[in-house]
Amino acid sequence: MPKRRFSKGELKKQRDSLKQYSRYLPTLQLKKQQIQMEILRQHIMLQEAQEKLAVAMNDSIKWAGLLSEKNAFDNRWVQPKHVSKSFKNVAGVDLPVFEKCEFNTAEYDLFTTPLWVDAAIEGLRAIAILREEMKVLEEGVAVLRQELRVTTQRVNLFEKVKIPEAEEAIRRIKIYIGDQMANAVGRSKAAKRKIEMAFALEAAT
Repeated sequence: MPKRRFSKGELKKQRDSLKQYSRYLPTLQLKKQQIQMEILRQHIMLQEAQEKLAVAMNDSIKWAGLLSEKNAFDNRWVQPKHVSKSFKNVAGVDLPVFEKCEFNTAEYDLFTTPLWVDAAIEGLRAIAILREEMKVLEEGVAVLRQELRVTTQRVNLFEKVKIPEAEEAIRRIKIYIGDQMANAVGRSKAAKRKIEMAFALEAAT
């Protein structure tokens, strides 16, 4: 514990600090709890997206082999041109939210292009969308974990350092001031007795 003055002014300062720490701590604890709940929610959403991706990948097997047909398919049709994200505030954290993917227009001759191309474009775009959604969810989890680490450090600082330090300082200062007051009373009584004895001796002579 750092050196402190054992005075009434220091006692008030430590009491004010303790009051401030005690007021901030529940807010930090609530933030920590909210972040933990959001991490769990993001993990559930990520798992659901992974399951959808597995289904989409399985469905693509029936036409995936056709992609090798010469000049029938252009990969640029299913590669996201732009990924839109928004942000929402969760416990003071700006969390990315997946919105949509934009793709280049698939331009091909409806009469000469095989029928399976439409299904392939739709299926591969669905897979691309799920993958981008998962990337955003993983990004959000990383942001939340970093904020959880910082918040947990602050909670521990208040719980295990600042509040105990302030309480111990208050206890020591109160003991010191109590001892000083007791000593002052003792000195006052001793001085009073000396005065009384002096008056008594003077009266006797």
